[in-house]
Amino acid sequence: MATSIRALVILAALAVLGAVAAAAAALDTSPVAFDAGFAPLFGGDNLVRSPDGRSVQLKLDRYTGSGFVSKSAYRHGFFSASIKLPEGHTAGVVVAFYLSNGDEYPANHDEVDVELLGNRRGHGWRLQTNLYGNGSTGRGREERYLLPSPQSPQPQQTHKYGIAWTPNAVIFYLDSVPIREVVRVPAMGGDFPSKPMSVYATIWDGSAWATDGGRHKVDYAHAPFTAVFSDLVLAGGHGGVEVLTAEAAVMTPAKRAAMRRFRGRHLTYTACRDRVRYKISAGVLPECVDDDGDEGLGFHEWGEVAKKAGWGRSPAARLRSSLELEQFLN
Repeated sequence: MATSIRALVILAALAVLGAVAAAAAALDTSPVAFDAGFAPLFGGDNLVRSPDGRSVQLKLDRYTGSGFVSKSAYRHGFFSASIKLPEGHTAGVVVAFYLSNGDEYPANHDEVDVELLGNRRGHGWRLQTNLYGNGSTGRGREERYLLPSPQSPQPQQTHKYGIAWTPNAVIFYLDSVPIREVVRVPAMGGDFPSKPMSVYATIWDGSAWATDGGRHKVDYAHAPFTAVFSDLVLAGGHGGVEVLTAEAAVMTPAKRAAMRRFRGRHLTYTACRDRVRYKISAGVLPECVDDDGDEGLGFHEWGEVAKKAGWGRSPAARLRSSLELEQFLN
């Protein structure tokens, strides 16, 4: 009798595991054709579809940028795109792939951002991530990283960017490697994005802040600037088991180790360490770790990583940089 009960328990457990595995597989992360999932947002002829409909060019010239938006809004899911960035002198140019509901909730919108910041010729692009909920733009959760050089056989400056958004966390990916995890904690309250969001892609003029705090602006002698988006993934869900158990939403020990390696090499700024902007000495944001963090790096009081090259500026210059960042963020 006891053996039969144990057998039934094992069979029930296997059935549950099978259901979870099936649910995980149900989150389809295969790329979609542009017209199947997206629509033009702005820019007119500066948005150019490929002949096969699998990729799209977004251009910025002296007259306008361009962008597109998903046809549907999603409560949670995994969203990604391969992006080939403009080359050469790109100071002031911003290429963005992000989730937002700003059109529907202008006063209290949610947003999850991947922003790519152009630079002067010979200087690398920067990657910035951010998220906020319920209009909490004054408590931005920015991080910046040096964008690594693409590995062969990828074309120059082509990377795959991904956002996994569940009720419990947001995970940012670069080339299938997690680079940042923001775990929802009760103290965040409405700061964690929770309302349905659409998926956006844009290229635009960020001269006021994007390169060295606005010191280097867009030079339209080098226009048009062209970003190519391909491998577009819209794996939306409703926050159930199909999202929570999806591969991109589960942080394994191996993925955490890869994330620590990336952050140790490429992280340059984190709001979690910015005591100048937040003007407090204890924990900056409720989800932040109070010690030096998993990456084991030292941080200056303005949130920049101490060991990265280029932090030998005067205190006045460092404060000015922080104030410029604060002015942009707020």
